[in-house]
Amino acid sequence: MKNCGKYENNLNVIGPILRKKRKEKNISLEALSSKLLLLGINIPVTSLHRIENNQRTVRDYEICALCVVLNISTNDLLEPITNKFKAL
Repeated sequence: MKNCGKYENNLNVIGPILRKKRKEKNISLEALSSKLLLLGINIPVTSLHRIENNQRTVRDYEICALCVVLNISTNDLLEPITNKFKAL
């Protein structure tokens, strides 16, 4: 079995949750990208779109910055996958 860095054919597990949380906060991809840049994290709009569609990996520091900007906990993004692993 070849390990190509994917889990269930996705490059990340937070994409749909990130999109949901971003929309709940009524923040556009452009605004999110700008707020991240103020923290020194450069994630262009196209990359954010790819993250939300599970087409780009997410670095640990990017997860932290996304959570700070959206004012959510890392658990908010990771709880679904954590619970899935606990159920196994």
